[in-house]
Amino acid sequence: MFCRDCGSKLGLRFLENEGLVPYCETCGKYKFPFFPVAVSMVVVNRAENKVLLARHVQDEHYKLFAGYIKKGESAERAIPRELKEETRLSAVKWKYLGSRYHDAKDILMLGFLVTAEEGEIGLNEEIAETKWCTPEEAGSLVLENSTAEFFLAAALQELGRKK
Repeated sequence: MFCRDCGSKLGLRFLENEGLVPYCETCGKYKFPFFPVAVSMVVVNRAENKVLLARHVQDEHYKLFAGYIKKGESAERAIPRELKEETRLSAVKWKYLGSRYHDAKDILMLGFLVTAEEGEIGLNEEIAETKWCTPEEAGSLVLENSTAEFFLAAALQELGRKK
């Protein structure tokens, strides 16, 4: 591991209440590891009776829409940008649902319920297919015990439905 600021090799040093933490001798500072943050979006139509799912290229399962938050960007700005990039749809409103660490990609996911304008969907190179489905159908299409299932259940609870 190397220091993000000066490039020096980091050592480990004990820090009270934290344990062993990477430390830069050159900077004289502890350098806590960080990992990326992304938004995960349960996209619904204005009537809130359809959920939009995506199947990514080279993936057989349907997932929620998601995207990394860029450096200097807020989650609130990432939501409409990512949805527009992946589908060309506009996000009308969104509500925070909660967060979950996604081990498969070593990332913190921030979950949102996103209302989108329905319209013609234009897919980018990451997405093979999209599907508007009922909330119940969406629950059966996402992988069991996945981050998608976790956020979908939270969104359906928010909408007053059960998965």
